[in-house]
Amino acid sequence: MTDAPEPEPPAARAPPVPLLLFSVLVVATCGLVYELITATMASYLLGDSVTQFSLVIGVYLSAMGLGSWLSRFVERRLANRFVHVQLLIAIVGGFSAPALFLGFAVLDTIRPLLFAILIMIGTMVGLEIPLLMRLMPGKQELKDLVARVLAFDYIGALLASIAFPLALLPWLGLVRTSLLFGTFNGLVALWSARAFRHQLVRPRLVTAQALIVVAITGSCLVVGGQIETFGERQLYESPVIFSQKTRYQRLTITRWSDDIRLYIDGNLQFSSADEHRYHESLVHPAFAAREQLASAPARRVLVLGGGDGLAIRELLRYPAIAQIDLVDLDPEMTRLFRETPALTELNGGSLADARVKVHNADAMRWLEDQREAARDEPWDIIVIDLPDPNNLSLGKLYSRAFYRLVRAVLAPDGVAVIQSTSPYLSPQAFWCVVETVDAADLHALPYHAHVPSFGDWGFTLAARSPIARPEGLAFELPEPEALRFLTPELVPTLFAFPLDQRRREVEINRLDTQMLVHYYDQDLHSFGPLTRRAGS
Repeated sequence: MTDAPEPEPPAARAPPVPLLLFSVLVVATCGLVYELITATMASYLLGDSVTQFSLVIGVYLSAMGLGSWLSRFVERRLANRFVHVQLLIAIVGGFSAPALFLGFAVLDTIRPLLFAILIMIGTMVGLEIPLLMRLMPGKQELKDLVARVLAFDYIGALLASIAFPLALLPWLGLVRTSLLFGTFNGLVALWSARAFRHQLVRPRLVTAQALIVVAITGSCLVVGGQIETFGERQLYESPVIFSQKTRYQRLTITRWSDDIRLYIDGNLQFSSADEHRYHESLVHPAFAAREQLASAPARRVLVLGGGDGLAIRELLRYPAIAQIDLVDLDPEMTRLFRETPALTELNGGSLADARVKVHNADAMRWLEDQREAARDEPWDIIVIDLPDPNNLSLGKLYSRAFYRLVRAVLAPDGVAVIQSTSPYLSPQAFWCVVETVDAADLHALPYHAHVPSFGDWGFTLAARSPIARPEGLAFELPEPEALRFLTPELVPTLFAFPLDQRRREVEINRLDTQMLVHYYDQDLHSFGPLTRRAGS
């Protein structure tokens, strides 16, 4: 007699391979999205995007390697382990952005929290693919199994890298994106609990756990906007009256009594209590300096940045100006300051003036496109009111190549003025801007003014010909008494620097080295969490 055949093992009733491969695609997409979220949050909150992305990628990949290595010790209850790994990723990954957002408001530093989240997610992601491969049904050859799983893994990474910057970040923001993909991981866990129910220990309990996690992440996703708003309000001392995530940045406006403040990505741009000091100091010394070089008043002005219209308000004091071209990247920024009554009251309705033409474009590309036309019609005054150089995309707008473009479109008797960070809080960065202007075949003349919201703030005049220190305000300014800060007697004092702010030996900022971003980050860590202006 022959022995009766053994009953079919539970593994034979495992789900079809195509559905398992689809799970690989989903979990791979989720894993890379969490990596991009944490890197983006780190660059938003800590600055220096290259350093933050490099650290996040390095720590995350190392944690994935650790998880893959740890998978060799998992020998029993593979289906249970896989479902629980998905649930852990759903919780930690799904709440990563809210945790970092709120942590930034209450912790002295978010770095320990950031790296703890990265290590936990990376380790779990490193565990999930080896476990899923071992759960694959049938007798597949190892080479075929590895090829198929890794192919879907890499396709998921591609989908995440495309969807994150083009759709998820602009439309959902970081908080709702992390909660959405936490819900996806929870749904994979729920589906796996159903698909592997014959291999699970206590399948009903595991299914209930998955349902609870999906319910939590899904519910928080519904109120994700309120969570983000709550976290954001913890960052500011005054009530938030407006907040919008645009394609390029987050715009936040606060108000306390008569003080209106604009923040971009959490960085203060201006306070209505003292912005007149900054914008008068930015605009009027350039006109006074130009009188040394030109006999006729300025007629054509170019503004790079300055989408709030406050610098243009000062420019419109000069009646001879016939045209102002404003180049600002974000159309939502210029729309906000053109249409919101409280803000148009601040800028005097400058963006609606018939002499002002708005160009929503990248400043460097726009200048490149204008080089030929500027040979016949150069600009007499160029005002460069760009954000502080705290990342490489902004650092290029302070490079020698950029200032050479500025020189190419500047009239021979024209003057440019550049906001140049603080000579006290960011001394290396400030003098790097000055040295870079000199290296671009322009003549630099630095100066500074005290703006209470930011401290001592620096500017640089630049011209094709040498310029001397202005001794007063421009003669073509019809009503100098209408200014609130500058007087003719004060102007020459702006160009004197005390001993502790004297010129430093620094390298110039080239496109290929971006030393300015490095200097700015060094200065930031030297002075600690002091107030900084990130531009507008």
